[in-house]
Parts: sequence; structure tokens; C-alpha cells
Amino acid sequence: MTFSEEIRLGIPDFLPEPMPYDPNINHAPKRKEILNHEEKQLALRNALRYFPKQLHAQLAPEFIAELNTYGRIYMYRYRPTYDMYARPIDEYPHRSEQAAAIMLMIQNNLNPEVAQHPHELIVYGGNGAIFQNWAQYRLTMKYLSEMTDEQTLVMYSGHPLGLFPSHPNAPRVVVTNGMVIPNYSKPDDWERMNALGVSQYGQMTAGSYMYIGPQGIVHGTTITVLNAARKQRSEKGGPQDIRGMLFVSSGLGGMSGAQPKAGNIAGVVSVVAEINPLAAKKRYDQGWVDELHDNLDELIPAIKRSVEEKRTVSMAYVGNVVDLWERLADEGVHVDIGSDQTSLHNPWAGGYYPADLTLEESKAMMAENPDEFRKHVQASLCRQVAAINRLAANGMYFFDYGNAFLLQSKRAGADICTEDGKFRYPSYVQDIMGPMFFDYGFGPFRWVCTSGDPADLAKTDEIAARVLEEIMKNSPDEIKGQMADNIHWIVEAGRNQLVVGSQARILYADAEGRAKIALAFNEAIRKGEITRPIVLGRDHHDVSGTDSPFRETSNIYDGSQFCADMAVQNVIGDSFRGATWVSLHNGGGVGWGEVINGGFGMVIDGSADSDRHITEMLFWDVNNGIARRAWARNEGSIHSIEREMQRSHGLQVTMPSIVDDDIINLI
Repeated sequence: MTFSEEIRLGIPDFLPEPMPYDPNINHAPKRKEILNHEEKQLALRNALRYFPKQLHAQLAPEFIAELNTYGRIYMYRYRPTYDMYARPIDEYPHRSEQAAAIMLMIQNNLNPEVAQHPHELIVYGGNGAIFQNWAQYRLTMKYLSEMTDEQTLVMYSGHPLGLFPSHPNAPRVVVTNGMVIPNYSKPDDWERMNALGVSQYGQMTAGSYMYIGPQGIVHGTTITVLNAARKQRSEKGGPQDIRGMLFVSSGLGGMSGAQPKAGNIAGVVSVVAEINPLAAKKRYDQGWVDELHDNLDELIPAIKRSVEEKRTVSMAYVGNVVDLWERLADEGVHVDIGSDQTSLHNPWAGGYYPADLTLEESKAMMAENPDEFRKHVQASLCRQVAAINRLAANGMYFFDYGNAFLLQSKRAGADICTEDGKFRYPSYVQDIMGPMFFDYGFGPFRWVCTSGDPADLAKTDEIAARVLEEIMKNSPDEIKGQMADNIHWIVEAGRNQLVVGSQARILYADAEGRAKIALAFNEAIRKGEITRPIVLGRDHHDVSGTDSPFRETSNIYDGSQFCADMAVQNVIGDSFRGATWVSLHNGGGVGWGEVINGGFGMVIDGSADSDRHITEMLFWDVNNGIARRAWARNEGSIHSIEREMQRSHGLQVTMPSIVDDDIINLI
């Protein structure tokens, strides 16, 4: 059967041959036992509804065995026989070119070079899923191959509800993930509903078809490390040269795999711990980490030599990060910058592995004795924080990288708060990304060349650099630094070998930059300088896309950081201004129930419609967030939205009146 035939077939009315279980693939850990007998029957009933009645008797024992063995029904038998990767757009069977682009993005998310647990449809973060099972994938791809530009595919937590009549300017796909009633948004609620097959955790770009591999966060991590290092140098009055500074963190799995590459681009010595040998080896084989070490007696001297020689080098410690932190503290190694990128939004199901257990012991205990595993995780977090506190006392700048490290450490009883109950350490958004980038409208703009041709990607790099250089000539002083860093990034992007999977790129840009770059791309497609359409998107980790009080909106101080109006309004506004698909998720980054985030994808094809969609939608997608941040009295956003109102006809934003402290202090 050809690739196109298998796509068009969808869910066959015959029983396909079982697909072999591949031990060389990084698999998701077994999920904990959470369903009772009646609920297991319901989960089986829910799974079998995808298949013809004549197959139920054969599939039922197989699916219940999966549920008992893995804690989920993945339907491994229905995994496709073809290789999973983003093909050039014209290789997809389609009636709508926009739908073909979405198929490309879905397959990129599941590419084994990109996805964390591809056979369990987990893209990153331990539980960030694109689908709940392989039947959903097959049916979705079939619908996309058949749909026209006058239909919209509706997706409920990985389940394709169906194709509905719409119109060419409507989104081709509308995605929701984890949109549960608020009182049912605790971690165990997710475990139960996911095991039942009725909801899923879509993370940010996993369940919305916009993940581009670790490159997506390399840029953000590079910017964060650069500015954290500069902050350290500036506050200590030292030289601005950051070479030889030591950055220590953890995680090489999904997005966290960006850290060593970002350290190299920033020019520091980086050491990242990773408990899973397969994840560490994958990053080493991809060239994203320079050295692998599994012995602290060898690693510590190597760190000291690299710092002394001011080498730019990335090292992976294949072991537990707590052991690394404690050894660094015991030996008095000066760490300049520290963070953590374990998946602590998911601490009880594979997002964090405690120091006193092996990887395999942890996998067994989290499924078989989850209450005991929870105790081990919390004890390990207390040890980790104690070591970090010792290093911070000697001058290390530590920041939370939005993975719920501070939150889970507090819940574990670790010494993570000051006497007044505030966290000892800032979120990176509070200190760096919020005031320097988000408040001014800068965020992770990304694009994918659907031709799959590296020459098209190189052309987009050239166009983006040219556009940014032109904009920078008239940029206000407060954003010139961001502009310069991003121009440097895009000029160097090709030689840094950032592509994993699709021919994709990312940079931080504001509304003006995003629109002008996209319009220039569209013109190049129109002229044939770029051969096929381009998919535009962004990480939801952006100015407007996400309401997350412990990350994206942690520098909102008017009390509205727990409100989700911005993310929901963002998706609604994008949907009628030209987005090709939109997505709204519960969860992402810091965990289920802790955040609401929204995203989009837009296919541009050189047409006048694409010009209009770029101009209307990208403007709203950024300025919605700047206006909200301005109303929260964020100084940078006040300046930005005032500047935008002068630049853009028809924009009228409600501005705050700033009250003097003397008035407030009378109360």
C-alpha cells in the first residue's frame, strides 16, 4: 500500500498486522492505575467505537491488555507502516493545500527525531500529546486528505469530531485540548479522563501541530542565558565578556534538549543533567551536546578546566541532577547561572525522577505505588533546593524556567520561600523575558517551508535579516538590543545546524517585524523566489497567547495574572482574522489546571488573501497582549501600545491612569 493510499484509507475495516514494539524508541512510562473496573469497561467501550463492529471481539482483549500494561489504550496495532516525517507538501493527498500543510505539521510533530515518545503520540514534556491514540491520527489524516476550503475540521482533545461546512476565510481546523470544567482540572482528573480516552494534555505546540523540535526553544533559551549572563556581569560590575561563565541545568528530553545548543550559541560553559540515557544519546547524536559524562569524578574536573580556559562547550551529565547540584555545592564550584527544565508540570508521571531511585525503579514505582513515589519526588526536591540555596549564597543567579520548579518545590516543603512567603528566586519571565521582551511585543515567531527544500529556508533567513535590519534603523532605543540579538541569531542560524525535522526557523519579533517579514515572504512566494507555501506560527509562550501566573504572565501585578481572558480572546480574534487553524488548551509548560494557552497556524501562498490575513491577524495576535499588559500598568507595554496607536489607524486602547503611591498609602 502506498503512502497516499494508507492516508486515504483512514481506519481500515479489516484487522491490520500488529506493529512491532521497538525497544530503541524512547517510550512513555506506564501511567498509574487510576480506573476502577467499571471505568476500565467504559475506556474499552470508548476505544472500540472507532472500529467496525466485526472487529470488536478481536480488539477488545488487545486494548484492555494495553490499558493494564501501559495505563492507556494507544492502539499500537494501528500505528502506520510508513516512516513518520514531514514530507514536501505536494506528496500529501489533498483537495485543500491548507489541509496538506496541516498534515505536514502533524507528521513533523510525530517524527522520532522530534517527538519525545513518538509511538505513544507524546511530543514533549512527558505528557504533551498530539493525539490520544492511533485511530484518532488515522481518522484525522483521512479527513484532511478529503476536506475542501469550504470545510472546517473540529478537534476535541485529539478526537476529530468531523468535517463541517464553513467558508474559505474560516479556519480549516479548530483545536481544543483539555477544556474541562474548572472543578475537574486537577492532575488526577487528567489521568482519569486521559485513561478513559476523552481528554488530553496538549502542552502548547504539541496538540496544536506547531512544534518544530528543540529549535523552537533554542532561541528563547539563548536569549534567556545571554541576558541572565549579562545581568550577572552588570550587577557585579565585571567585564561584559560572558565566555567562561558556567550555566547548570537539567533535562535533555523534549524542549529541554535545547539547553546545550543555546549555551554554545551564547558562548558559555553549560552542564545539563539527564537521567534517561536514550534522551542524552539522542541529543549527542544530533550534535546538540558536545560531551557525554556519566561519572562526576571525571565531570567536575572537566567543568573546572573549561571554565578556566573560557571554552564554549556543552556537557551532559547522564545521571540525576540532584547528585550534580550537591557535588557542585560540596566542592565549592562557582556556578554563574542555574535553572531547571525537568518536566515538573508532570512530577508524578515521568516528569521528574527522584535522586534515590534509578530510572527503572522510578518507572515501576510511579505506576505501582504512586503515593510512595510522590514522597520520593518531594524529598528529592527538598535536597535539590538545599543544594541550589548553597550555590546561590555564593553568587549563583538561579531562575525558574517556567516548568513549575518553584511551585512544586514549595508544595514539597522545600526551603524555596522567603520569610514573607514569596519565592526566593524569580521566574525568568519576571526578570528577563517579561520586562525586556513580552512587554514590548517581542515573542517567538516561527515559520516552516512546506517544500522541504533547505534553499527555501535559506532564502527566508536572508529576507528576515534584511527586514529586521531595515526596521532597526528607526527603532526606539529600548528595543534596539532585542533587534540586534535577533539579527545576529538569524544571520547565524544556518551555520548552527538548528533544523530537526521540518525546514523551520524561529526568531523573536514584535508585531511590526512579524508582519513585515511575513509580507516579504508572501511576495517572494508570489515571485517564485520561494517555491511553495510557508506555514507561519509561534510558540504559545508569547506576548498574548498564554495566561500562566507562574510563567508568561508572572510579571502581571494587578491581580489579573490568574485570569484567562487574554488567551481565549487571542484565539477568537485570530480565528476570524485569517488563521488557518487555531487551538485553545488547558495546560502547557507549568501544568494541567495551571494555565490556559492559545495558538494558531497560518498558511501563506503568495495570494492577496494571504497579504490581508498577515496584516490583520498578526497585528491582533501581538497587540491584544500588549494592550492587556499596558492595562496592568507594565511600563514597557504602555510605551509600546502608545507607539502602536500612533502608527496604526483605528486602534484605540483603554489606558490606565497611574495613581501616586502617596494616595494609596493613605489607606
